[in-house]
Amino acid sequence: MNLVKKILFYLVLTTAALSFVYPFYWMLMASFTPEKHLGSLILFPAALTFDNFRSMFSKIPIERALLNSVIVSVINTGMALVFSSMAGYALSRMRFRGRGLIFIILIFTMSLPFMITLIPNYILMVKFGWIDTFLSLTIPFLVNAMAIIMFRQAFQSIPQALIDAARIDGCGEMRIIFTILWPNIKPTIITVAILVFMATWNEVLWPLIVIREENLMTLPQMVTLFAVGGRAEAQLGVKLASAVFLAAPIIIAYAFFQKYFIQSMASSGLKD
Repeated sequence: MNLVKKILFYLVLTTAALSFVYPFYWMLMASFTPEKHLGSLILFPAALTFDNFRSMFSKIPIERALLNSVIVSVINTGMALVFSSMAGYALSRMRFRGRGLIFIILIFTMSLPFMITLIPNYILMVKFGWIDTFLSLTIPFLVNAMAIIMFRQAFQSIPQALIDAARIDGCGEMRIIFTILWPNIKPTIITVAILVFMATWNEVLWPLIVIREENLMTLPQMVTLFAVGGRAEAQLGVKLASAVFLAAPIIIAYAFFQKYFIQSMASSGLKD
């Protein structure tokens, strides 16, 4: 009976995994499949071609959009790590009035959809004159509520004696955060970096609103306009090639850092 249960258990897990992975696999195979063979594609393409990718590169400035996305994602990730870790340290180790209320408000803001703050943020960008600049893609994302909470939980798991010893040695709060505590929470730092990078990289709605010049567009924005704006000329293979090009950096990053990501997510329970 135990063997039968184990077989059924792994059979269900395998079926669930295949149902999740197959659409991504089909998208990848379809991007290398000639347009006329897409309707018959199941597992392997009848013929391989790079025409879909060549067509994509010839129709849109994908290289410039890729560079823009890398710049914006790296800036947002770096700012989120620095400022969110500072806020998380203050909430976990400093004693001040209203600390608990601020933490509750942070958790509450995570439940609010982005649409609620969309119009106020856009009005601010217009008043500051940041429309069609990278500032509109970076400044509104200086801090991240999820990142602050994760850093708070990570810092609370570190013994207070370590922080007290650093203070006795003459370390200031900034030095404690970045030279004493950061090396002890590497899984959390990598997890926050992956989450923020993924969120920034995949963001489409906000860039569509604040960026109109083609040379400033991010990759998801460019791919979206390419797929629905007519440049793909109803060619499904070209649209899938652009989707693969968009997803590849995230898949590669997660493949390299998944060990730290899983380790941090498994050990980040909420603590008072």
